[in-house]
Amino acid sequence: MVKIGVEYLGDLMCSVEHTPSGNKFLTDAPLDNQGQARYISPTDTLCASLASCVATIMGIKANANNVDIKGLVINAYKEMTNVPFRRVSKISFEIIFAKSLDDKNFTIMKEVVKTCPVTRSLHPDIELEYEFKFKEN
Repeated sequence: MVKIGVEYLGDLMCSVEHTPSGNKFLTDAPLDNQGQARYISPTDTLCASLASCVATIMGIKANANNVDIKGLVINAYKEMTNVPFRRVSKISFEIIFAKSLDDKNFTIMKEVVKTCPVTRSLHPDIELEYEFKFKEN
């Protein structure tokens, strides 16, 4: 079990601590929800968790298959809705490989994103969209 400590600092800001490492970061409410957007918002951290989980899962599979995906970049784009209540409605991922992969490994990388534990923990109403491409040199 991992403990994540959150302290409310006031003014819609929180300090978040990953207790095993002692690393901390701050969150703030976004501009469109009474915040000042001084730091990453809680729903933005959801997108960051998804993107980093997908990259990690892809890295695990790449290591197992002796495939180099170093330099992989994932951009996550979050869309919110207020219907029927405020929530994340869609997250789109732009997954950019630094170098080309053969067809077999490209297919494996596209399929492994579905095994991300964070993705599997989301409510099914959140739409997920993936776009895969290679970096243009």
